[in-house]
Amino acid sequence: MSEVVAVDIGGTHARFAIAEVEDGRVVSLGSECTLKTAEHASFQIAWEDFGASLGRPLPSAAAVALAGPVQGEVLKLTNNPWVIRPASLPDLLGVDRYSLVNDFAAIAHAVAQLDDSCFNHLCGQERPLSDEGVISIVGPGTGLGVAQLLRRDGRSHVIATEGGHTDFAPLDGLDDRILTRLRARYRRVSVERLAAGMGLAHIYEALAEFEGRQTNYRDDKALWAAALAGEDSLAAAALDRFCLILGAVAGDIALAQGASAVVIAGGLGLRLADHLPKSGFRDRFIAKGRFERMMDDMPVKLITYPQPGLYGAAAAFAEEHGG
Repeated sequence: MSEVVAVDIGGTHARFAIAEVEDGRVVSLGSECTLKTAEHASFQIAWEDFGASLGRPLPSAAAVALAGPVQGEVLKLTNNPWVIRPASLPDLLGVDRYSLVNDFAAIAHAVAQLDDSCFNHLCGQERPLSDEGVISIVGPGTGLGVAQLLRRDGRSHVIATEGGHTDFAPLDGLDDRILTRLRARYRRVSVERLAAGMGLAHIYEALAEFEGRQTNYRDDKALWAAALAGEDSLAAAALDRFCLILGAVAGDIALAQGASAVVIAGGLGLRLADHLPKSGFRDRFIAKGRFERMMDDMPVKLITYPQPGLYGAAAAFAEEHGG
């Protein structure tokens, strides 16, 4: 058994924990330490702050999940100003072994190893995730993460994607009006503009314009809180539309990947745990014409493990290095 520093770097936060791995699997994951990326000039400085908070030398192994592509000599994170040069990590961090994975590839690694108790059923047939076939992982957070998990012959294969940056496809007149408004601001409107954290504000502002009402929130955090609490009818309407759009996007991704099941992840996924089953998510998820019956049969789960990115980063390291 060996220790590894598991790291999950997103657009807003960098999370750290000490994991124990053995024989290609995660044995345990310690308490998380969450640092704001905006308050640290670089990954190395955040790493050092975590080490100082731990009060003991860090393990000489790192499992790092990044919000963005992990190929190339210089990695620029999505929605995060940090720049990471993989070749320099051993010297900068003082490690002799490391793994780098896309943040939603890490979620897929977590899905591959976590048991059924770590998932809540959202819609479709209520059955465990299959040991064979493709599982699509879709995660609304600061951005929209998408990954693919292929299970075949007792093995799991994780495929990182940038599916959150595909084009948004409107499905009704209101979607059309929202898209028209966003096109005036952006040259191209991806699904991430509407089915991730920033999406609620875009939808809310569009609805306020249509209704001739003033917007009441200065930041996304206050808007999300009001929408989830049902304290403001316009914010609540924006949240309902958000869930519709997320359902449509998740269904499109499942079709494109040939999935037998879908797992919803991401920081917003957990916040929407009570709302999604009561929303129009399912109706839009299955509304795929001739494939509606197949989509209605497909299990859709919500991952409830509190830090799947950290767990998945450690799982990816264990698979690559064997623990």
